Amino acid sequence: MRQRLAALAPTRLELIDDSARHAGHAGARSGGGHYHLLIVAEAFAGQPRLRRHRLVHEALGELLHGRIHALSVQALSPQEASSAAKLTV
Repeated sequence: MRQRLAALAPTRLELIDDSARHAGHAGARSGGGHYHLLIVAEAFAGQPRLRRHRLVHEALGELLHGRIHALSVQALSPQEASSAAKLTV
């Protein structure tokens, strides 16, 4: 997944595999994992949320139809990530 997402040239990428918390879930039984993604990339600057998610989905390709059952995406531009960091300090 990280290799595929590298196509977006992220400056920050956090990928958390949360599959263990979903053991027994239908998607988990078929092998699909549950993930949380935080990705910061210039490609997201000026893009609406839906377009950002589409860019992530395009980068992941067929992984979304097998290896990944559920994906929570937080896609930010570097400027947004910088502003968010200032708010949490």
